[in-house]
Amino acid sequence: MATRINKYLSEVGYCSRREADRLILEGKVTINGKIPNIGAKVEESDQVEIKGQRIEKSKRKKNIYLAFNKPVGIVCTTDRKVEPNNVIDFIKYPQRIFPIGRLDKLSEGLIFLTNDGDIVNKILRARN
Repeated sequence: MATRINKYLSEVGYCSRREADRLILEGKVTINGKIPNIGAKVEESDQVEIKGQRIEKSKRKKNIYLAFNKPVGIVCTTDRKVEPNNVIDFIKYPQRIFPIGRLDKLSEGLIFLTNDGDIVNKILRARN
């Protein structure tokens, strides 16, 4: 089954979908030696490279789900440049994860973090 290239790169844990789109626009991603367009699809048999480095299909990530009791003063963002007291730096998890939803900086409480973008979309959609 074909998968959009940005989703594929997110699933293998290389980067977020937005970051993948940026890399594609910059011409740093190739599929079978050719620079793809945004929205291009990848088959299991395709060879994907970023900056000349092959992305191995065997490196597909296992889903991570963390429950975290966020203290006051920590910001629920993955952007390390914007906020030095962000949840990602606070947890220091060795793999790429992101929060599901948000808690304000002055709030404390339970927040979930994951590397599974599909479940985030299912949880945060209004109809669900």
